[in-house]
Amino acid sequence: MWTRREAVAGTITALATACSTQSTPQAQTLSATGALAPTGKLRVALIASNPVLVTRRPDKSLGGVSVAIGNALAAHLGVPVELKPYDNPVLYNESLAFDEWDIGLAARDPSRAEYLAFSNAFMEVDNGYVARPGAAPTTAEEVDRTGVRIAVAQGSAPNAVLKRLIKNAEIVPVPGGFEPAREALATGTADVYGENLHLAYRIADALPGARVLPGHFNVVQMAIGVRKRAAAALPTVDEFVNKIRSDGTVQKAIVEAGLRGVRVP
Repeated sequence: MWTRREAVAGTITALATACSTQSTPQAQTLSATGALAPTGKLRVALIASNPVLVTRRPDKSLGGVSVAIGNALAAHLGVPVELKPYDNPVLYNESLAFDEWDIGLAARDPSRAEYLAFSNAFMEVDNGYVARPGAAPTTAEEVDRTGVRIAVAQGSAPNAVLKRLIKNAEIVPVPGGFEPAREALATGTADVYGENLHLAYRIADALPGARVLPGHFNVVQMAIGVRKRAAAALPTVDEFVNKIRSDGTVQKAIVEAGLRGVRVP
């Protein structure tokens, strides 16, 4: 039977052991780094055709919100960054099945959940329509009517949403990016183009007579997609996202990219 002194000593030993094995913030970050960047660098997938996420600088290098966040996360983890741009959402979606990258900065899309676990949203994006000159719809609510053709980037988050929402209009998939969108409206292939409002305004600015319709059909949450193998690191990623939302990092990137129709959650 234990004496009082032995019981106290045993309690102290147990507490010391618990404290020594308790994970510190530094240890958590170190563990997350190993999970997120197993090659020793953080490979960041980008959808280059989405101007809300990626912009092209005059020297052709990549910039924008997702690049700023990818660089900031790599610095937070203490590893180099490697940007892995994909020309459109279809190519990004196809890459999900291969070990070409560690995190993806894109929409929190349920169709990608087989491969990814998603962080808290770092940015919210309104999705709406830009109409070609002379098109009948005058608001977003009037688009889902028989005879209306809706162009949308194939494989994109707006495409997935519209496939669920639209009951009467015709959906016309086109390649992602500014030029295919503008072309679909300029040639009359579609009556409206459904996308983030920033791109919608750019198209309206470039196509005389085109107009952005009042209203929106969805709000997209942009998040960091973490490979399922690294899902245990998600609390560290969420902590990082909360920090860059509150310290102005995301807002600064939004302003520098000149984005419209987006906001920090």
